[in-house]
Amino acid sequence: MKLSRLVLLTLLWPLENGHTQGASHPPDNPKVIEATLVPPSLLSDSPATYPSDLKGESGEVSLELLVDETGQVAQVSVVDATNERFAQAAREAARHLSFNPATQGGQPVAVRLPFVYRFEPPAPPPELVRLRGSVRTRGTRRPLSTAALFVDGGPSPTQTDAEGLFTLELPPGVHALEVRAAGHVPQTFRETLQTGQELEVIYRLEPLTLSPYETVVRDERERTEVSRITLREQELREVPGTQGDPFRVVMLMPGVGSLASGASYPVVRGSQPAATGFFLDGIRVPMLYHLLVGSAVVHPDFIESLDFHPGMPSVRYGRLLGGAVEGHVRRPREQRLHATAYADLINSGVFVEQPFPSTGTSVSVAGRISYSALLLSAVANTLQQPGAGRVRANFWDYQARVEQKVGTARVRLFALGSSDGLGVRPDASTPSSEGGGLATRFHRVDLRGQSPLGGGEAELGLTLGLDDMGLLGEQGPQRVGEFALRQASVSARARWTRQLTPELGLTLGADAEHRRAALSILGTALPPGAREMDPSNPLQRPSTIALMSGAHVEFHWRPSPRWSVVPGLRADAYHLVPGLTHWAVEPRLAVRHALTEALTLKAGAGLFHQPPTVLLHVPVMDTLALRYGLQAGAQVAGGVEWKVSDVLELSTEAFFNPLWRTVELDLGQVAENYRRRGVGLPDPSARGLAYGFELMARRTLGRQWFGWVSYSFLRSRRWVRINRHDDMNRVVDQIEASVPFAFEQAHVLNTALSFRFANNYTLGTVVHFNTGRPESGEITSRSHRQGRDAQGQPIWVREDRDRVTRLAPFVRVDLRAAKSWTLEDFTLDAYLDVLNVSLQQEVLAYDYQRNVLADGTTQLERKPLRLPVILPMLGVKASY
Repeated sequence: MKLSRLVLLTLLWPLENGHTQGASHPPDNPKVIEATLVPPSLLSDSPATYPSDLKGESGEVSLELLVDETGQVAQVSVVDATNERFAQAAREAARHLSFNPATQGGQPVAVRLPFVYRFEPPAPPPELVRLRGSVRTRGTRRPLSTAALFVDGGPSPTQTDAEGLFTLELPPGVHALEVRAAGHVPQTFRETLQTGQELEVIYRLEPLTLSPYETVVRDERERTEVSRITLREQELREVPGTQGDPFRVVMLMPGVGSLASGASYPVVRGSQPAATGFFLDGIRVPMLYHLLVGSAVVHPDFIESLDFHPGMPSVRYGRLLGGAVEGHVRRPREQRLHATAYADLINSGVFVEQPFPSTGTSVSVAGRISYSALLLSAVANTLQQPGAGRVRANFWDYQARVEQKVGTARVRLFALGSSDGLGVRPDASTPSSEGGGLATRFHRVDLRGQSPLGGGEAELGLTLGLDDMGLLGEQGPQRVGEFALRQASVSARARWTRQLTPELGLTLGADAEHRRAALSILGTALPPGAREMDPSNPLQRPSTIALMSGAHVEFHWRPSPRWSVVPGLRADAYHLVPGLTHWAVEPRLAVRHALTEALTLKAGAGLFHQPPTVLLHVPVMDTLALRYGLQAGAQVAGGVEWKVSDVLELSTEAFFNPLWRTVELDLGQVAENYRRRGVGLPDPSARGLAYGFELMARRTLGRQWFGWVSYSFLRSRRWVRINRHDDMNRVVDQIEASVPFAFEQAHVLNTALSFRFANNYTLGTVVHFNTGRPESGEITSRSHRQGRDAQGQPIWVREDRDRVTRLAPFVRVDLRAAKSWTLEDFTLDAYLDVLNVSLQQEVLAYDYQRNVLADGTTQLERKPLRLPVILPMLGVKASY
């Protein structure tokens, strides 16, 4: 502590002849000073430091200083001192004093003068107040690391740590703290600190843009497949027309055709929708959408990213003839509670996730229920006549996850399920009133463990499943019968991955699935198509047991930095009790070569097999159909990828898929073949071919907008036996011919764009175009031509299948508009998402009418059956 000093000039005299040595007292015979002596004046002070080892003492030190002609202190002598520690501090300080020198007769002279330092104990420092706090993003509660805090305009800020925390110690009083963070609006907070107080605060900064179009990619996998498109974050939830469901975005990808607008089961590269598999972290999802056109059966907040393989999927995807779609479950948050709730015109849902950091546990639950179906039922019921049945429709789903850290391993229990109901409930007051309906549901419980093993990473999984689809008959207040398809399954999977050398990686895997399926008939109702109960009919006492197992191996070889070679082999066994087994061996190869850092060539080929398929997954049917053998085909693809910039990618790919055996059934074929055990029925197998090419320009997440443009040219043919008809609608011949596949859409164009404006407004649009499917009569009407009956009157004659026309092309525009608000600790979103805001009517079939006019003549009329599929969604969502 710097202390006061006292200078006394009452005893001041010059030294003889300017000499700086000699006695410290005046000479006995001083000379008469002929000129006036001007004393020195202090030029630069040098306060003494209070000794730190002395507490509460005061004192004084008298010094005698020799100040030379330059004004510097040449000598320091202690005359008197209260304490030696004070004397030492005074001597040290006095050496650094500086004076304007004394003068005599105008000339500088050396003088001696007394100098006194007085020491007082320093005043105690003011007590500092501790200020703790965190800096977060307003609305999302996301911690802001490296945020800068400037105290009272000081030049040296304090920064927050990785968790957004900071600690300051400040004197009592009012302080202004300015907080700055990249991407956020700076803000100044004023705090009044009082002695003895410890204050904790939370500073929330307004983001410049809420949820900007950017994403943090964790553990991004190297692209080794020929065909893989990965979508994340807003690309999954903010695409117009998808109602926020990640799986619906697949309908806008290259290589994908559609059944109809709103029906989001993709027709991938000319295959049946059931030939494409949908997975959730390795779990096969049997039914993807409620009531075929409703929401997906998995809550969107559970999905972190989605991989779409339109062709050439890895060997880990088995028993598929088409593509693969896999959703990846979002990793659990490990720091704080997270919850969302939303409601719209279709359904409402909640998602809650609670971590327990002390035990390494995370619990997540989600559920949704539809009330729009109830509203539609109420509207329909108001139009019913008294005594008529009452329309009913509903659906719900659930997901629950518990994840636990066990050392370096992770264990997860995941359950999900879905239920749909649609039909007519009879009027209980009228005994003759009849009703019925369709109900579908499924449940999955999956236990998965991941852990380092043998220098690599191992995964084990066990899944229990239950699938149910039933037809219900009711009369009056009683249920008179139920026809149900039920299937229970147990599946297991294992995979081990290791990097053997820097250039070579290995993946080994195996999976098995045991299915026990049955057709159940209860009550007095008859099975579909039956006129009476027949104990010998296998439909009335059926059961099916099947075991499907497989193993696969895959190498990831990089012979040089520019080459990637991925050979793989998969082997599967399909066993249907009793004693029917089919084997399949599937070699596959994918090669990529980087010509430059931005331009990559890719190519691949492989074999693929799958059990017979019905249009969509139906419990029991795909197991029953194993008696018809396997479908088999190959996939060959090649293309180019060009990364123009960090956010712009261009790609093109051509494919050729020979299908040397297809068994693509409808429900009627399966039921009739099973009832008659195949006796007297034609072989349902055929052969086919699919080919085409795809183009895509994609602007990935970044800054204020994202989007893509995709074009697909798709051709798919089948060689089948068809009938020839004459002009009187008689079969005159039967030949084998090449016909267009029922789901073929030759040209498909999709444009998707979403832009985020200032003040957190979002506007997006999708434009979709496709050429119509063949009017083949399989899932739509059959083309007819004009003929003549025996009386010469015009009639409609069924067109031969290789000469059918196509449905009309279709153009659709979708729209999404949204506004987001940031509140203290949660965000609020309001959105309007409309499928087919352009109000276009899609032609799904034609009605061939034969009208007899008043004059007795006959007129033929062909009317298109149009359906304006418009799905508006107006909703709100709160996120905490």
